Amino acid sequence: MTNRSTGMCPFSIVYTKAPNSVLDVAVLPNCKSKTAATLVENYAEFLSNIRLRLQAANAKYKSEADIHRREKLFKAGDLVLVRLKRERLPVGEYSKLGKKKWGPFPIVHKINDNAYVVDLPEEFNTSHTFNVKDIYAYHPPDEPENHQQSVSTDFLSSGGE
Repeated sequence: MTNRSTGMCPFSIVYTKAPNSVLDVAVLPNCKSKTAATLVENYAEFLSNIRLRLQAANAKYKSEADIHRREKLFKAGDLVLVRLKRERLPVGEYSKLGKKKWGPFPIVHKINDNAYVVDLPEEFNTSHTFNVKDIYAYHPPDEPENHQQSVSTDFLSSGGE
């Protein structure tokens, strides 16, 4: 069965021929046989072609996965919501119907683009370091607008006509 990344079956990649004819490449360069040297060169070229095919397949998979990725970058002091999984919550606090995101909490500092240290209260009793997938930007709710409509007293006194 052929592999979709390499276009060949794994057995032919590993063994190139029947298993009993596999040669140890490290021992062959010391050999003076011209046939063995050409076999080693062919095998090395064969492996480099397989390596290029695998790199091309990995690049294709990465580009397709990157389409769905969002880059989240935060600065120290930004307010964020953190997703706390069951393992990170205090004992007895987890409910599958409870809230998943907690906050807002400020970011203390950035470790790298993928990890941040968040200033959690001590009651959480968990690590303050979070992966970017568990951090969400905090957007404060809009101020409620006071749209109180005044009711005309003339309308009420006239009987609604």
